[in-house]
Amino acid sequence: MNQRELFLKHVAQTSPTPLGLEIVKAEGVKLFDANGKEYIDLIGGISVANIGHRHPGVIAAIQKQLDAYLHIMVYGEFIESPQVKYAKLLSDHLPASLNSVFFTNSGAEAVEGAMKLAKRVTNRTQIISFKNSYHGSTQGALSIIGSEYWRNAFRPLLPGVSHVEYNSFEALNSITEEIACVVAETVQAEAGIIVPSNQWMQALRKKCSETGALLILDEIQTGFGRTGKLWGFQHFDIVPDILLLGKALGGGMPLGAFIADRKMMQVLTADPVLGHITTFGGHPVSCAAGMAAMTALFDEGILTLVKQKAELFKSLLIHVKIKAIRSFGLWLSLEFDSFETNKKLIDTCIIRGILCDWFLFAANCLRISPPLIISEEEIRKASFVIREILD
Repeated sequence: MNQRELFLKHVAQTSPTPLGLEIVKAEGVKLFDANGKEYIDLIGGISVANIGHRHPGVIAAIQKQLDAYLHIMVYGEFIESPQVKYAKLLSDHLPASLNSVFFTNSGAEAVEGAMKLAKRVTNRTQIISFKNSYHGSTQGALSIIGSEYWRNAFRPLLPGVSHVEYNSFEALNSITEEIACVVAETVQAEAGIIVPSNQWMQALRKKCSETGALLILDEIQTGFGRTGKLWGFQHFDIVPDILLLGKALGGGMPLGAFIADRKMMQVLTADPVLGHITTFGGHPVSCAAGMAAMTALFDEGILTLVKQKAELFKSLLIHVKIKAIRSFGLWLSLEFDSFETNKKLIDTCIIRGILCDWFLFAANCLRISPPLIISEEEIRKASFVIREILD
């Protein structure tokens, strides 16, 4: 059997039609398959490879940590310097109230931990999330994602969850003193880059403060410069009670986190003791890699060019078949008349060496979320191919 046949036979599948590319190397913004074909990566591992694939600083940090130790004890018991240093770096670049980091293996696990924390802190059980939101596939995270299509097959799910309209002032009336937390994406990702108004985000923050509900912002995709600022919430002049991170957090290694004030986080340490635990969360190699990636983001001035690159994409991707372009930083959604049009474009792009994708809740929209280091030349080449295919 060849590798594709073995892949289909032995690797559990997530869809009937996986892309099935056999990638043997990745470097910067490029992917290379088993036949030597080169691809410009416009997906970035779904906003994971923000500083590019295999950044030299990340590789060096991984190699250094490999020489020290790998897993040695369940998270939170030993003082592991990669965790300590990275938690300090994150805290140094966050508002003062976001000073305690609980590392997890993934973004979905960060969602789970944050929901538990909110229940303990508030002694409430009701949760509000938003329609067309995406927060992960574990049972709790699945309970709060905003699509019945994905939820229905796995019921019963977490009780006490309400889904309301995103960016709706009327929906804020649902936030009462019975609510433990409101979980929102700072910018809705899988809905096709839906950006809320500043006024709504500030009203959401105000309503949560008034009712004692904790505001949990999911920045698993928006974090680490994707929007042009380090954190998406900085665009709206608000601060969440709990921040969720993942994707780019590990610099290409698996890592997630939920971050809150230390006084709040302390409730997980007693009654019961070990109120939230993980074996591999905050793995030392992942933390070393993530810290190197975040350091590179600053040292190389990567954030300063995000807006300019996004504007170049928008100026080049003008075509009669593109019904609308929504963007927030180097994160674009190209809307077409149907999924069929979009899928045909995606498939042809891959044949032409351009890797792009669609959105879970907006299948007629093309996702563009490349590594933030993408060059002007690569932007022009990818945009030309997209326009040429549409022609």
